[in-house]
Amino acid sequence: MTAPAPRSDSRRAGVTAVVVLLGVMWVSEVVDTALGGRLDGLGIEPRSVEGLSGVVAAPFLHGGFGHLVANTVPFVVLGVLVALAGLARLLGVTAVVVVVGGLGTWLTAPSGTVTIGASGLVFGFAAYLVARGAFDRRLASLAVGLLVAVVYGTTLLLGLVPRPGVSWQGHLFGAVGGLVAARLLAQRRARR
Repeated sequence: MTAPAPRSDSRRAGVTAVVVLLGVMWVSEVVDTALGGRLDGLGIEPRSVEGLSGVVAAPFLHGGFGHLVANTVPFVVLGVLVALAGLARLLGVTAVVVVVGGLGTWLTAPSGTVTIGASGLVFGFAAYLVARGAFDRRLASLAVGLLVAVVYGTTLLLGLVPRPGVSWQGHLFGAVGGLVAARLLAQRRARR
């Protein structure tokens, strides 16, 4: 038995949520710039109890407008693709990616660093969309996953290569979070 397709109002709400999340990122960067970059310290501080709050805050903080602009287009494109399954699906995927990606980064990033940025969410959304087809076993999901793999595949692979100043841990564990979300949400759907 398959779950009913999300109603158009749930899809609209999901797309609106993507826009709201992006708005929070942009407002946060404007405020951070006005405060001289003070908000950036609220990101993920590895293996620090105080740094755990950064798991939730990090996706909304960026190291300048260039960093934010680089994350904006893929966040919107991939976020909208996730949101087309409805608001609940978008929120579920986002929550799993933020928690799994953030905790993975918190456990593995180098000491003395602070990880910020929405790229963990971007990698999580991409991995979710690619994996969703395998778990949902729907032709449309497989097609979207293939399209995402073709368009973002090289970027995703390069994002996992260690480079100075780039949190490959955030990228890797964001992607792991996307895979976990695809599996968890597919299981819940199958039980209905």
